[in-house]
Amino acid sequence: MINRNYYYFVATLPSINYGDKPPKSSLEFREECNNLLHPQDAALTHYCYYDPKLAVESLEPTGSDFIDLLMARERTLILNLAYLRAARLRRPSPGEPPHDVPRAEAVAKAAFEMSDPLQATLYIDRSRWGALDTMVGVEDVFGVNNIFIHLMTLQLLERKQRLDPDIGVEVYRERYNTILEDYNSRDKEDA
Repeated sequence: MINRNYYYFVATLPSINYGDKPPKSSLEFREECNNLLHPQDAALTHYCYYDPKLAVESLEPTGSDFIDLLMARERTLILNLAYLRAARLRRPSPGEPPHDVPRAEAVAKAAFEMSDPLQATLYIDRSRWGALDTMVGVEDVFGVNNIFIHLMTLQLLERKQRLDPDIGVEVYRERYNTILEDYNSRDKEDA
């Protein structure tokens, strides 16, 4: 794959830190990417998601060493977490977890040992952020990989916002009410 530079686009990207409010949604940014990037580069944004299913099932090379590394890191993290959970629950192992990215494997083990699921989730996301920080290209400042990194960091900021306790209570109530409504409507149909 040709590593294209996007001088103007990258120069307009705001600097963001973990914990900041996202300057725009990842969906808005993805639309910008679709409009401003070469079609081959825009197509690769499909892989710039923290989606366990996508990470585990996407085994074919994408044509981008950078995206392939992101996918390998995420696959290693997800499958090591699944392996550890199965062992703890004494369920059949989903198979030997990959050891492709030792740092991701270590993050999975450390997060798994945490007793608070929220803190484990935050730990995983902070490690994802740190990994992205180390991947920012110094000699390739205006390259497409930095655009991919920006998209991924926006998603991490969105995830962090969704972990807000007040928002969590609100979402829980909405889902609980939906379940009650479904249950009550079934009772009326059965009567």
